[in-house]
Amino acid sequence: MKINYKAVPLLALFSLFQLTAGAQQSAKKALPQLGKSTLKQVINAMTLQEKSKLVVGMGFKMPGMPPPVKGEKPKAIDIGGFKLPPSDPDAYNIPEKVPGAAGRTHAIARLGIPSITVSDGPAGLRIEPKRPNDSSTYYATAFPVATLLASTWDTAMVKKVGVAFGNEVREYGVDILLAPALNIHRNPLGGRNFEYYSEDPLVAGSMTAAIVRGIQSNGVGTSIKHYAANNQETQRNSINAIVSERAMREIYLRGFELAVKASQPWTVMSSYNKLNGTYTSERRDLLTTILKNEWGFKGFVMTDWFGGKDAVAQMNAGNDLLMPGNPDQSDAIVAAVKSGKLSMAQLDANVERMLKIILKSPTFKGYKYSDKPDLAAHAKVARMAAAEGMVLLKNDDNVLPLAINKRVAVFGNTSYKLIAGGSGSGDVNKAYTVPLVQGLSNAGFKVQEELAKTYTDYIADAKAKQPKPRNFFMLPPPIPEMDVNGLLAKEADGADEAIITIGRNAGEGADRKVEDDYYLTAGEKAMIAAISKAFHDKGKKVVVVLNIGGVIEVASWRDSVDGILLAWQPGLEGGNAIADLLSGKVNPSGRLATTFAMDYKDEPTAKNFPGTPEKKPEQVTYDEGIYVGYRYFDSYKIKPAYEFGYGLSYTKFKLSDVAVSSADFKGKISVKVTVTNTGDVAGKEVVQLYLSAPHKNIDKPEQELKAFAKTALLAPGQSQFMVFTLNAGDLASFYTAKSAWIADAGEYKVKIGTSSANIEKTVSFKLANALVTEKTNTALTPQVAINEWRNK
Repeated sequence: MKINYKAVPLLALFSLFQLTAGAQQSAKKALPQLGKSTLKQVINAMTLQEKSKLVVGMGFKMPGMPPPVKGEKPKAIDIGGFKLPPSDPDAYNIPEKVPGAAGRTHAIARLGIPSITVSDGPAGLRIEPKRPNDSSTYYATAFPVATLLASTWDTAMVKKVGVAFGNEVREYGVDILLAPALNIHRNPLGGRNFEYYSEDPLVAGSMTAAIVRGIQSNGVGTSIKHYAANNQETQRNSINAIVSERAMREIYLRGFELAVKASQPWTVMSSYNKLNGTYTSERRDLLTTILKNEWGFKGFVMTDWFGGKDAVAQMNAGNDLLMPGNPDQSDAIVAAVKSGKLSMAQLDANVERMLKIILKSPTFKGYKYSDKPDLAAHAKVARMAAAEGMVLLKNDDNVLPLAINKRVAVFGNTSYKLIAGGSGSGDVNKAYTVPLVQGLSNAGFKVQEELAKTYTDYIADAKAKQPKPRNFFMLPPPIPEMDVNGLLAKEADGADEAIITIGRNAGEGADRKVEDDYYLTAGEKAMIAAISKAFHDKGKKVVVVLNIGGVIEVASWRDSVDGILLAWQPGLEGGNAIADLLSGKVNPSGRLATTFAMDYKDEPTAKNFPGTPEKKPEQVTYDEGIYVGYRYFDSYKIKPAYEFGYGLSYTKFKLSDVAVSSADFKGKISVKVTVTNTGDVAGKEVVQLYLSAPHKNIDKPEQELKAFAKTALLAPGQSQFMVFTLNAGDLASFYTAKSAWIADAGEYKVKIGTSSANIEKTVSFKLANALVTEKTNTALTPQVAINEWRNK
């Protein structure tokens, strides 16, 4: 309509402008707002471009890399031969809420949708300690690594860690923590095994659920990862894992299922690898059919950083958020909707899952974070958890605990430079790390000063000569152990005992090696042999502390020493926690959640890790099927160095009065046991319930862990009564051909013990008729037909 303004009276003209302005204001007010309008209304008000932005992250500020040139199309970034997609300019143009966080989502301000922040990491919040124009320093607690937490076998303790951890996430302004990780310890060389809990899915799933509940009790989210079959770092962005559906369901997905159902993490992170020929982030059966439909997952799925190749396939699969995100992905999504390759209904479903979590976030709720979590209190939690998860592997003639008035000679580089945790995104910017030598001094031990100074000078000199790593994934080469032969006569005379620390580190981007990593180096073997001879010749004892993130070979050298304490990677208070155990202030109660083989060749995956072809593997076939860890060692009668569930104590325990509630299974059955401390000092025991199932129809492991519990601190002579309940699902195995979990008819043997090898009592019950405990959808079909997998 054209208006002849000359013909309109002034008053009428003023009224017209008022009406126009009022209409504009009403239109603005009428816009749906997240939290005030329904999700459907908000989604309907979003443009296609806005939807495509919400499901694609804001991009990533790569440390040390220049920002995109203004006015030019962003270019791919080359990092050591690996090309990363171009970053969204928004990552550089919009100030970070939390410097050092791993990524952000796009805000849509007109609809009241804020940007939320996600941050690494599995053993502590990863943020930058220094900020522009800010004199303050912002540190986070380095908690013990996941493998150590699993070794506590104490979900209540792990939840306490989660509560402290989540408080730091909240108080530093982060919405979602990119953790915990729960992939299975398939092979001891896995570079990120320290981030993962166990070789057993029940332990992994239970620990994950516990820490998720603890973290999320703070009103922040978690992202459990890496879903799924991400069991190696070699060629991690492209490796094709060929796995049977049974092995996936019983081993590699089971922990995720337990965690999702028990704790409902806000998000799940899809992994980098392909699974049976398709990237996990592009598998609808994995992300939608199983995770969302079968298990009832309510949150959203995000990719690992730069994971997958096809943004549209990822959206169709139900991978709701692509991280860290780049503009090309948003463009591809818009084009796919316009062409019909991606339905608006699917995109809307992805957007809705995002919005449901954004509504729960501290950012949306306007939480005024302090930037001042109680780090001192959290360090105490870290120390307590570290001590609970360390495992006493050997204690000949009760060499431990050591009297604190003893004078100790402390050997090994890692005694002076503790490895608190792994590298890469699993690292933490912590304020300090307590090395073992400091922890010993703090506990009252007299440390040989001249030896300590020699080590300190040696390490400082060697460190100054190390090359700088090319990127934050790279670890500097380990410093070779010092030749101590010239010092031994004096040290053996002057000290009462010797302590040797062996250290190992690994992390994101590379797997460990067999030589000089899984096996000790020649220098380490020579050091242990020489120290042991010198001290034993004087009638003095030698204790080894293992400050490691993954399994190493111990059988060839353990007879040379008197005691071995497995300290894992214990976080920033590690030196104090180790001293707590060596002194007897804390009685060791950690138990192995992963098997120590006698030799690498005994591992069931040794022949097919990390895949074929040998130099740059393209695929890895899980030939071992369900026979991972103790399932393999127990079923094939291969004796390990230290079995699953193993661990010593400074006291003794007895299990008694073991009984089942019925001789016949009818829906569920209870197993009772009494645990008594029969020793001289207070301590805790871990009671483990294994089940042997009938196997007439399909092959099954010799036994499988079905329940566990840790006692309270029992005084000498004190007992604790425990009851475990088994449901029908605990009896079932997965039948691929029937797409069902089935409990076979027959006799079931319940084995109660303190490790997979130390079974103290066996009782049994019968199931009269086979039970189908759950029907599933056919999924995860391998590209190649390997018939024998059906029974693996």
